[in-house]
Amino acid sequence: QVQLVESGGGLVQAGGSLRLSCAASGRTFSRYTMAWFRQAPGKEREFVAAVAWSGGRTYYADSVKGRFTISRDNAQNTVALQMNSLKAEDTAVYYCAADAYILGLRTSGYDYWGQGTQVTVSS
Repeated sequence: QVQLVESGGGLVQAGGSLRLSCAASGRTFSRYTMAWFRQAPGKEREFVAAVAWSGGRTYYADSVKGRFTISRDNAQNTVALQMNSLKAEDTAVYYCAADAYILGLRTSGYDYWGQGTQVTVSS
């Protein structure tokens, strides 16, 4: 089992940057695909980005491609989301998630979730 705790959210102006971090418990962190999702008020939760267990492959939603970068450090049991050129529409609660399926990068079906961290982008 994996427990996930996000941090790094906050209020930022449009065009600014934020870096989210997710700390995972457990000795098997490197066996999971990791991802970030987000949920804006009144909307369903949506996939943002995923990184393979090795860190060698990543996948992004079209809405964040070129602006966000996902990375992981298996030695530190952390996964990060660097968010640049933020827009008002990026405002949401951001969730870290872990997927025991490691043969590909999925946009749904994740097994473990954090509690979320709020990101607010003012225009």
